[in-house]
Amino acid sequence: MTYLRLMELRQLRYFVKTAEILNFTEAASMLYISQSTLSQQVKQLEEELNTPLFDRIGKKVMLTEAGKLFLPYARQSIQNAEDGQHLLQDLQELETGELAIGVTYGLQALLTPALMEFSARYPRIKIIVASGPSLDLLEKLRQVQLDFVLSFTPAQKNDVLISQTLFESRLSLIVPVNDPLSARKSVDIKEVESLPLLMPSKAFNTRSFLDKMFEKNKIYPDIRMELSDISILLQLVATGRWYTVLTTASLVGQTAVQAVTITGKEMSRQATISWPANAYRKKAAMVFAEMLQQFGGE
Repeated sequence: MTYLRLMELRQLRYFVKTAEILNFTEAASMLYISQSTLSQQVKQLEEELNTPLFDRIGKKVMLTEAGKLFLPYARQSIQNAEDGQHLLQDLQELETGELAIGVTYGLQALLTPALMEFSARYPRIKIIVASGPSLDLLEKLRQVQLDFVLSFTPAQKNDVLISQTLFESRLSLIVPVNDPLSARKSVDIKEVESLPLLMPSKAFNTRSFLDKMFEKNKIYPDIRMELSDISILLQLVATGRWYTVLTTASLVGQTAVQAVTITGKEMSRQATISWPANAYRKKAAMVFAEMLQQFGGE
């Protein structure tokens, strides 16, 4: 009975991968099995279900209507099995396992000290960090490729995602430490218009927020460069030729630049942590989230 159940779970994995790729040869390669084995296992699954899951027309492969309907249930069955495995791993008191974290570029600096502390406490837990735009990371979260995502996306709760606020971080003018503006306690948002700016690329959630703020205040910023790497952007600002606008959370560990508050009630952003709504939350993920709140509040 146990062997049969293992075989059924394996068949579901094979079916899901083939449904995602729609190519038996490529799916077999990604699963590290032969194409004949994959075809045989999928065929056996179809026989057990007494319905075809794929239409095979020459070299083209398409899901049948039954295949499309069955796919989410197959994914959920696999997820349930993996959740059970995670539960067992957690019983080992964080002595093993894997933690996959998604982080938007603007929160990478905050992540570094948390990674160092977590790794020191739980050295046997493998950590995988994926950086990218918020929308890309949240899509990976929906597909349960990540355990949680750190971003500036507004908190939400639905059938797919649940997110909560970690802390608030103000959007500030980022200036070199020796710049005349560094002596200021604050600047008005309209003053930003006259400054040569380097800005995050438009894929950033923060950039989208800033563009709306500029438009609302009828500001036409002098943007000289757009970059998708915050570390390089801050290095360039440190040269004294440009300025930027980022959240203060982006400056963790930075010594060559500093933040000058931009006045206005709407200049704060909420850093959030998002989880898959229907997946088991690993103990390691919850411990890491607690650490992030501590660092964010400093």
